[in-house]
Amino acid sequence: MRGPLGPVIGRYPSSDGGGEGMGNGNNNDIIKHNRKCRDVVFLVIFIAFWVAMIVNSSFGFNQGNPSRLNYGLDYKGNVCGDKHADRDLHELELRYWLNPNQVYLTGSKDNKFQLSNARSICLMDCPIPSEDSLNWVCDYPEGDIHLDLGDWIDRNYDYFADLTPELRNTSLQLQGPCYPVIFPSVNVQWTCQFIARASNVSMTHWEQMGGVKVIEDIAIDKFIHKSINSRSSVLKRYVTDVGKAWPVLLVCGGFLPLFLSIIWLLMIRHFVAGMPWITVILFNVLIISVTMFYYLKAGWIGNDAVSPIIGEHDPYYRVSSRELSHLHAAAILMTVLMIIAFLSSIAIVAAKVIGEVHALIIFPVIPYAILSIFYMFWISAALHLFSSGTIVQNDCEANCCAYDLKAKEMNCKSCCGYSIHYTPHIAASILFHLFGCYWATKFFIACSSTVIAGSVASYYWARGETSTEIPFLPVFSSMKRLVRYSLGSIALGSLIVSFVESIRFILEALRRKLKLVNSIPGSWIGKVIYHTSHFCLRCIGWIIKSVNRNAYIMIAIKGKGFFKSSEIATESIMSNILRIGKVNVIGDVILFLGKLCVSLMSALFAFLMLDTHKYKSSHNKISSPLFPVLACWGFGYVVATLFFGVVEMSIDTIILSFCQDSDENQGTAQYAPPLLIETLNVENEIQRLIQQ
Repeated sequence: MRGPLGPVIGRYPSSDGGGEGMGNGNNNDIIKHNRKCRDVVFLVIFIAFWVAMIVNSSFGFNQGNPSRLNYGLDYKGNVCGDKHADRDLHELELRYWLNPNQVYLTGSKDNKFQLSNARSICLMDCPIPSEDSLNWVCDYPEGDIHLDLGDWIDRNYDYFADLTPELRNTSLQLQGPCYPVIFPSVNVQWTCQFIARASNVSMTHWEQMGGVKVIEDIAIDKFIHKSINSRSSVLKRYVTDVGKAWPVLLVCGGFLPLFLSIIWLLMIRHFVAGMPWITVILFNVLIISVTMFYYLKAGWIGNDAVSPIIGEHDPYYRVSSRELSHLHAAAILMTVLMIIAFLSSIAIVAAKVIGEVHALIIFPVIPYAILSIFYMFWISAALHLFSSGTIVQNDCEANCCAYDLKAKEMNCKSCCGYSIHYTPHIAASILFHLFGCYWATKFFIACSSTVIAGSVASYYWARGETSTEIPFLPVFSSMKRLVRYSLGSIALGSLIVSFVESIRFILEALRRKLKLVNSIPGSWIGKVIYHTSHFCLRCIGWIIKSVNRNAYIMIAIKGKGFFKSSEIATESIMSNILRIGKVNVIGDVILFLGKLCVSLMSALFAFLMLDTHKYKSSHNKISSPLFPVLACWGFGYVVATLFFGVVEMSIDTIILSFCQDSDENQGTAQYAPPLLIETLNVENEIQRLIQQ
């Protein structure tokens, strides 16, 4: 059963009923005419860009350490959990602040003491006060403390009994090397957050031993939580989540969309009539399912909300988190999208466009494999770039004296803490890396689209006949023409889209920031201009994408440069707009919904994988499923775009070929099959125009 574009690639007679005699070598004139390399300058720019990407990524690999994104620093500047630190800390992943009074001072309005300067240490688990005595957490053993790290851990980090009277006295002054465990703490995102309920037993023992006053303020837990819940800390955890969930990205962002895309193409090839209904129904089911998962993780349904607390804890103790608020916002957004999807679900007649080009369905596997390798390299480099700051000791003016076991003396000059210093060039490197990913993605998709367009055009201009004019595998012939002549044009087109989209993204971010600070113009004229400019930016982005896609088709057909191909494609479409207007939207909605189905299925399976015990506890616990799910969603959409481009570009190529055929033959297409002319309703349109 053929759809309205059934003759696109099939073997049907030409419009005049002639055979191969009508060819007159035109296929050679149009597809195989003398070509030459176009837009070479932009190909050189693209190659230079790739060299810069490699250099930029090398900087990240040399300077970065992804562990910094998830774990804190101890009083020596080591990253908790880092086995390559001064001492092997791979089992000691939790950051714990030793001096509760220093933690309190960080929130005092009259004190400039920062939490990063408070003395912290890396532990295996968060210490809890004893029920009948006083527990201690001591510095790493060194100097006269003859213990190895394993013995120190077995002792629960306590060697207070082995200290000299002098060191016991400094410990009672909260100057180390040992510090009392008076407040219980809980593991919140790999940091031991104090619970502002001091142990009466521990406090009594502390006072009896002559320890200095420990401030028991209920706000002591808020100061640590404020640091854990800062925007920068949350962003770092989101990036780390993507790294931790790499098996999920591999399965749900790579293999699953590949499988689903091929299945969808085969179904649209053999079940044309029912695919619109199947796709619309499946889309609605999937968007409801994904929305419900967001509600589950946001805590609005059931008891499976995301918690920042890692491991076992008091079920009555609640800790708020910015990640949970982000999931609330995502759930609301998905609800709005779900409602819009229901209201806009319509039945569209799909097209059977995959016929005689045997390698066309399999071809997207090649750009898919290239993109997969690129994304693996890019994600790894991104993790290292985000963590490529330099660990430096803070310059603080505070009374933070602490006993140095190695130097065997009280140190009051260099007792400040450590922090990660990010320079402006690191931010520029990250932005360049993000732009590089977008440009590379657009470039490979454009290459895939151009190869498909060249393959389909070969059949159109040969009237779909099997002859010596048609290569045995037109896909590989089209690939050869692309690599030999048109890579510069593809680099230019993808650069334009990437640049415009980046500018639109930056302006959108500025618009949101102005909205937050209430800087939107107050007058109605100002508001109209403000919102109109936003709408115009979106329209410009859409137009450029559409023009680019048609330009790639003309590049494949005529081998011209990017701008000349855009001009030819635009003129052909405008001169035949009444003929092709209705056909140009046929299948667009169903193809878009098909892409969403694949990406939503990837997101749904990502939710299911992330809901397992592996990612909900212990070392691999993620702070939120939001970023991994969005990453799988995005990768799934890119993969679907590669494969669905077979259908999309086939339709658009036939339409543009038809327009070009008509323009070159005084308005009558010589190569179009009868069923295509009937679909476009050319004669009726001409008669209607004559009558007017």
